Amino acid sequence: MPTNAPQTETGPLREFDIDALFAALDGRRRAEGLSWAGVADEIWQLSSDLNDKRHDHPIAPATLTGMTKRGNTSCQHALFMLRWLGAAPEDFIDSPHPATVDVALPKTDSAHRLRWSLVALHTALDKSRIERGETWQQSARRLSCTPSQLTGLRTAKFGTGMRLAMRITQSLGRPAADFVYVSTW
Repeated sequence: MPTNAPQTETGPLREFDIDALFAALDGRRRAEGLSWAGVADEIWQLSSDLNDKRHDHPIAPATLTGMTKRGNTSCQHALFMLRWLGAAPEDFIDSPHPATVDVALPKTDSAHRLRWSLVALHTALDKSRIERGETWQQSARRLSCTPSQLTGLRTAKFGTGMRLAMRITQSLGRPAADFVYVSTW
């Protein structure tokens, strides 16, 4: 692993594997004989009652098919996908932090969807940063991102990349489920 790979006290962090998430989606898509538009529709229909109330736009098939080319997806979009797969984010990390294994995401129904609490993620990261005696710049270097990507979590409205969100949770030794809640938004 490269020497500039994100680190924890116990060694390099393992990255969230976007290609593995895509492969799992594609595997289920093929098994069910769905097009990518069909997958996007099934994912969106998991929150059908909420969607009827909100009248917001559905997840686009290109969000699903383009993530390997982009090498990432938003943490919020990933929750839609993971819910459809019935998987936790840590299922897509090679050798995740032991404290994060076998922790399921919250269960929800058609009147809700899952959302990341980026404020809670920022708060936990800031507390850890202070305990480590790190500046935001040092934390960013350790997590292979920019300081503004970390400090911006406090006020982010929509999300951050899934790979960064998972590097943070892994560095904290906490499962993603600690930062995911059931929402009507």
